[in-house]
Amino acid sequence: MIIFLIGFMGSGKSTTGKKLAGRLGYAFLDTDRQIAREFGMNINEIFDRLGESRFRESEARLLKEIILRRNVVVSTGGGLPCHGDNMDIINRNGVSIYLKLSPSDLYQRLSGGKRKRPLIRDLSDSELLRYIERKLSEREFYYLQSRFTVDGRNPNLDELVGLLRD
Repeated sequence: MIIFLIGFMGSGKSTTGKKLAGRLGYAFLDTDRQIAREFGMNINEIFDRLGESRFRESEARLLKEIILRRNVVVSTGGGLPCHGDNMDIINRNGVSIYLKLSPSDLYQRLSGGKRKRPLIRDLSDSELLRYIERKLSEREFYYLQSRFTVDGRNPNLDELVGLLRD
């Protein structure tokens, strides 16, 4: 089984994914980290030097590689499900779980670590909240196509494992 964790940046996909993979005895893969490793640069450098479109192309290629695997929990980048037919590919080949958070919860999580995230690093605090609200409203159309939606504030691993076994 392939489990895809979907959600906005800062929603806890990587943290939850590592814990869930450990609980299930699965491998864990973070798409952003994998792409950074492949390019030999961090995500900020990829965006700066190669552009967002090149990054999105790499996400789509990586997704096509991931679906050939089994027994893996995948933390997707926040925009990955929202481009091309990525969300359809995810739902046809695995189980998708949306870690849902409100804009204010996301703001609290993201405001301290903006520098590490290329899409928000140059925003003021008020711009950040507006950006989250706008982008989340655009992306939620895709996120809500997930098979399951769970509260991202403190995902319960027992509940997640139960969803996967039903």
